[in-house]
Amino acid sequence: MILYNVTVSIEQSIEEDWLQWMKQVHIPDVINTGYFQGHRLCRVIGGDENGVTYAVQYICESLAQLQQYEIKHAPALREDYKKRYEGKYAAFRTVLEVIE
Repeated sequence: MILYNVTVSIEQSIEEDWLQWMKQVHIPDVINTGYFQGHRLCRVIGGDENGVTYAVQYICESLAQLQQYEIKHAPALREDYKKRYEGKYAAFRTVLEVIE
């Protein structure tokens, strides 16, 4: 099993809007691609002085599925994200293999 983690630091001024958009639009759009079995949305405790940090974790069966998501869907979804919040966030992605 693969855990695809997206850590996002956002400006405090957009936190409520960002959180609502993530829950109602972005996360459902990612899940609806069919490549992920579930997700978790976590707030990082003791985050940045200038903003807040969240980690969104998506669960998929295999690295091959994640790679197909990256090819077929990620570019458009990232572009939507960028258009909405450009200059107000920083994100990085980590791929983890679940051992237990």
